[in-house]
Amino acid sequence: MLWRLRRATVGDAPALSLVGAASFLDAYATAFAGVDIVDHCTRNNSVAVFEAWLDDPATIVTLAEYEPGHAPIGYSVLTKPAFPIDTGPRDIELRRIYLMKQAQGSGLGAALMDRALADAAERDYARVLLGVWGLNARARAFYERQQFSVIGTRPFRIGTTPYTDPVYAREI
Repeated sequence: MLWRLRRATVGDAPALSLVGAASFLDAYATAFAGVDIVDHCTRNNSVAVFEAWLDDPATIVTLAEYEPGHAPIGYSVLTKPAFPIDTGPRDIELRRIYLMKQAQGSGLGAALMDRALADAAERDYARVLLGVWGLNARARAFYERQQFSVIGTRPFRIGTTPYTDPVYAREI
């Protein structure tokens, strides 16, 4: 599979929203109730959410596009940390790293991670934090291969169901 990575712009918000909702649904359709997934995606993957991130100079959004044709197939989002644990001024959160299923196993996830780490280092951050659903073994294994370690937990909800998710960190 061939792809390209590029910095997303405000005009990319609809494509990012689509990839976010589609990849979340694909990954979790068998794990959560349909009404909860729809609610989660409507709130967290809306065009407005992506427009706000893309309008924030502190946020870095990278879009992955299939070559040829430039169809969106993944993205990453780096933001100010939003965790209930102590964070420092040189911490940044990898809020999202999402891929369409057909791109998984292609090396695109590692390429997005490499780009996110390079972007964080370029802005003089010292540590990247991320949260992941505790039962997502595939994602957790990927982050651990990328040298992230668990440093804490955070509460998280999908619909009315509460979860406790691990928070990972990696020094840059």
